[in-house]
Amino acid sequence: MTCFNRLLLLLLLPAAIWQPACQPASKPPVNWRMYSGDASGAKYAATRQITPQNVGQLQLAWTYRTGDMRQQPATTIECNPIVIDSFMYISSPGLKAIALDAGSGREIWKFDPYGGKQAHGVNRGITYWTDGQGDERIFYVAGSNLYGLHARTGKLLPDFGHDGRVDLYEGLGREVRYMWVTAATPGMVYKDLLILGSTLGEGPAPVAPGHIRAYDVRSGQMRWIFHTIPHPGEYGYDTWPEDAWQRIGGANAWGGFTLDEERGWVFCGTGSAAYDHWGGNRAGQNLFANCILALDAETGERIWHYQVVHHDIWDYDLPCPPNLVQVQREGKLVDAVAQPTKMGHLFVLERETGKPIFPVEEVPVPPSEIPGEQSWPTQPFPPPSLRYAQQRFTAAEATDLSPGARQFALEWLSKVQTGDIFLPPGIQPSVVLPQFNGGTDWGGAAYDPITRMLYVNASNEAEWISMVKAAPQSRISQYELGGHLYRTLCSACHGFGNPRNPGSPGLGSLREVARGKSLDYLRQLLLEGKGQMPKFALLAQQERDALIAYLREEGQQSMLNQNELRLSFAEEIPYLATGHREIKDPEGFPLNKRPWGTLSAIDLDKGNIAWQVPLGTYPELEARGLPPTGTFNMGGPALTASGLIFIGASMDERFRAFEAATGKVLWEYQLDAGGYATPTIYEVQGKAYVVIAAGGGGKPGTRPGDAYYCFSLGE
Repeated sequence: MTCFNRLLLLLLLPAAIWQPACQPASKPPVNWRMYSGDASGAKYAATRQITPQNVGQLQLAWTYRTGDMRQQPATTIECNPIVIDSFMYISSPGLKAIALDAGSGREIWKFDPYGGKQAHGVNRGITYWTDGQGDERIFYVAGSNLYGLHARTGKLLPDFGHDGRVDLYEGLGREVRYMWVTAATPGMVYKDLLILGSTLGEGPAPVAPGHIRAYDVRSGQMRWIFHTIPHPGEYGYDTWPEDAWQRIGGANAWGGFTLDEERGWVFCGTGSAAYDHWGGNRAGQNLFANCILALDAETGERIWHYQVVHHDIWDYDLPCPPNLVQVQREGKLVDAVAQPTKMGHLFVLERETGKPIFPVEEVPVPPSEIPGEQSWPTQPFPPPSLRYAQQRFTAAEATDLSPGARQFALEWLSKVQTGDIFLPPGIQPSVVLPQFNGGTDWGGAAYDPITRMLYVNASNEAEWISMVKAAPQSRISQYELGGHLYRTLCSACHGFGNPRNPGSPGLGSLREVARGKSLDYLRQLLLEGKGQMPKFALLAQQERDALIAYLREEGQQSMLNQNELRLSFAEEIPYLATGHREIKDPEGFPLNKRPWGTLSAIDLDKGNIAWQVPLGTYPELEARGLPPTGTFNMGGPALTASGLIFIGASMDERFRAFEAATGKVLWEYQLDAGGYATPTIYEVQGKAYVVIAAGGGGKPGTRPGDAYYCFSLGE
C-alpha cells in the first residue's frame, strides 16, 4: 500500500485514532526539568546524540552574559539551569532570575528582586511547577524571600504569599530576624507542595534552626514543618540538651532534595549544628544534624534517618541529597539511596528502611581536648572500597612534587597534629583532610540507571585549624580586639587575606569593603547584615567598633581594659576556631600528595571504585610537563545515556567531557572563568545541547565571570 493510499484510509477512520502514518511520531523533548535533572538527582540525560565518538566535534552554540558580576567581593554562579521544552531558566551573580530561549540563548525576560541595587549571595537554580492546565510557575530564593513568578512572563504572582513573596524568617518558631536565613539550593516540588531547606550562618553568633518546610505552590502558605532540632516530645529530642530547640541553630538541609514519587517520600542530607567547631553547649548525638533523612512528602513526618557524623565538630555537613539508585543483590534489584559526603565516604542504604547495604562500622576516633567539649567516641565508616577521597595526612602523605616542597611539608607537619580523618580541632594546629569543603560538596554525584554506576568528584587539598579562647586573655588595643573578633567571627568566610581562598562564595576581603565607607555605614552594616552576611546586632557596640577599627587599620594606640569588655559570644561559645586555613608550599601548591582532585566511577553492585582519575590541573605544572594533578573542585558532573560525563568544577577553568566507561578525557574547552556549577544536558527540536555557568570566583577564589556557555555538535 502506498503512503497516499494509507493516508486516504486513515482519513476515513475516526478522528480520535488518526495519526500520521508516513512520518514517525514526534520525539518527546529531552528536558532538564529540575535541579540535578530529575527527582532522583541522577544528573542524567536520556540523549545519545553526542557520543564518545563525536564529542570532539562540539562547538560553542551560544553564550549568554548576565552583565552583573562583581570583582570585589568576587561573585560566582553555581546555577544548574533547568529546561522546560524551549525555555531555560537561570540565575545571575546578582540573584536575578532569567528566562532564555534554550536553542539560541536569546533573553526572554529578566526579574530583578533588588531593583537594580547591588545584590550579594548565591543561587543554585530555579524550581518549576505546572498544573498541566496552563498554570506554570517558577520559584527561587533571593535574600530572605521566596519568590513566585509566572513562568512565561517573569512577573510576580499576586496570589502567592504577599504579592509574590514569602518571608523565610516567618514560621521557624522563634525570633530569628537578627540572624541570616536564606536558601541557596532550589526546593523540590511534590504535587502542589514546594519543599524547601535553608542556608544559615555557622559561626558563634546565634544561628536560626534549619527546619524543613513545605509551602503551598498556589498560596505560599506553609503546609508542614519538620523540626531538624526536635521539640519536646518529638523523636530525637533526647539527643540534645533539654533547651536546645530554643537556642541551637543549624542542622539545615542546605543541599536540596531528591524525591521518590511512587512512595511519596522526599530525601535530603542535613548540615552540622552551630557552632561548627565547638559543641560543648549541645552535648549529645545531635539528631537530626548530619543525617540522611527520609520524610513523607505529603505530611513532613519522619520515615527514617541515618546519621553519618555524630556530634559534628568538623563542619562535615551533608552537602547534597542522596541519589536514588538501585543495587543488584543476590540477583535482585534493590531500591537504595547513595549519599556522597564531605568526608569522601559513600553510604549506600536500603531506600525502604535506611539500613546499610554495605556494612558500616563505628570506628573509635580521638577525643577532643578542648575544655567543655564532649566529642562523640566513634564515627561511622563505610567499607574502605567506598572511601573515595584521601583520609589521612601525616609525613608519609607529604607532597613529592619536588625535594624542596617535600622538605617544606615535612618541617611544617612536624609542628602540627597529624593523623586520620576526624582528628578533633584543638589548641595546637591540626591538619584537616578531607577539608571542610570536601571531599564532595554541593555538586553531588551523577548516576547511570542502566549500568548502576555512580560518578562523583572530590577534592583532596588539605587545610588546618586551631582553636582559641573566645575572650582575649590580656589588655589589648581596640585594633587587637578587632583582629581577634575578625579571626574568630569573620575569617571562616572571608579568609586571611589570600585571594585564592576567600572561604565562601561571593565573599572577599572585608578591608576592601570597608575602604572608603563611612563609620555610620559600617556600623549599620554590622547591625543589619547584608546578603550572606549575618547581622551582628548581639555584639556590644564596643565590639562592633573594634571590628571596624581593625578593618580600617585604626585603633592601634587605643588600649582597652579587659575587665570592661562585654564579649557577648564568649559566654555561650568559649572556644572558637581560627578559621579554615589552606596548606600550601612556597610555590602555592598543596602540601599533601597528588591527586588534589578526582573524578571517580563507583560500581554500586560491587561496592567499589571502578576507576578514579585526576580532575583538573595546575597550568604552571602542566607547562613543566607534569600529568594532570587534580585541583580543588566545586560543582558536579552530568551524564548522557551515550556514556559521557560533562564536568567543569576544576580551578583550571576548563570544561571537560570524560568517557564514562574509562575516565578518559575526550574533549575540553577553556572557559573565561571557572565552571563551578553543574552542567545541564537537553534537546530542543531534536538537537542536543550542553550548557554550563562560568561564574568563577566563589570558594576556589579564581576570577569571577558572568557567562553561560552552551555547546552543540556542528551542522
